[in-house]
Amino acid sequence: MLFDHESFDDHETVVFAKDEASGLSAIIALHSTALGPAAGGTRLWHYRDDREALGDVLRLSHGMTYKNAMAGLPLGGGKTVVMAPETIRDRQALFAALGRAIDRLGGAYWTAEDVGVGPADMAVVASQTRYVAGLEAGRFASGDPSPVTARGVFTSLLAGAQHLWGAKDLNGRTAAVQGLGHVGQHLCHYLYAAGAKLIVSDLNSARAQEIAKRYGAQVVAPTEIMQVEMDIFVPCALGGVLTDESVTALSAKLICGAANNQLAGPAVAATLARQGKLYLPDYVVNAGGIISVASEILQIADHSWVEGKLDGLGSTIREILIEAEKGDGNTAAVADAIARQRISSKQRLAA
Repeated sequence: MLFDHESFDDHETVVFAKDEASGLSAIIALHSTALGPAAGGTRLWHYRDDREALGDVLRLSHGMTYKNAMAGLPLGGGKTVVMAPETIRDRQALFAALGRAIDRLGGAYWTAEDVGVGPADMAVVASQTRYVAGLEAGRFASGDPSPVTARGVFTSLLAGAQHLWGAKDLNGRTAAVQGLGHVGQHLCHYLYAAGAKLIVSDLNSARAQEIAKRYGAQVVAPTEIMQVEMDIFVPCALGGVLTDESVTALSAKLICGAANNQLAGPAVAATLARQGKLYLPDYVVNAGGIISVASEILQIADHSWVEGKLDGLGSTIREILIEAEKGDGNTAAVADAIARQRISSKQRLAA
């Protein structure tokens, strides 16, 4: 089941953590520690079954390896998914059990918050292990990474706009934002301030209406967001939304968002390139959160370090775009190649 899984990519370690007393059922995947200890968030989600959860954690941890490499961080890639029960009897007990499971890995993996998990949950995990970041208190505490993630996405988006339209000015551009969680809301603020006209969608209709009122946005149903007329598509919900079918109907010329694993498969990137639609690889543009968390893991108190890494995301996007233009325009393939080169070079240096 594991070694022949379609998303298994020579992962170094996969741990199944079970605690009957708290109801914890979790999978911790360490894809690579070539660049340093694996780091990646914990996701709490309702999965259909164990196989869906396994596929998610394998894809996410693989993405974290590439994300950390492209962000220039001395960290490998890992991820945790917690299979949410129908009813969580005791949330603190559940995350305490998770903390104990992470501690047994002895520092090979550091975690932080992800979808469905917040700083309060991480504080409970931290009561059982030191290998946790994204905390709100402490000398090196980095807190909620969402605002930093949004900053990185927006920096990358502007680099893409400059490449595509010759200017970072978004006046007159229509941006469709899919998903209005913490990161999506921050991005709406940046886009609005930059002059973009917003179209928004979220499963929480009350939240969508609130954001629409704040930024003068148009609200559409979640099933319609990819069919509206737009210049920029900003996917900030869950992954897999970019399929051959959906991107063919997509009017956007620039795709840049915070969601992980936006591509349903590698072939979709080639489809986008053939159609002349500029896709900015998700694991590059959404690295702001892990940059923030890394400052805590590495115990860096100098805020300018985070700012420098965020500025570097724009430079990395420009590098990818220049290389992609030399070939068939497939930005995802170029980013993957650069990430693999960075990882293998580090391995050779360490040998």
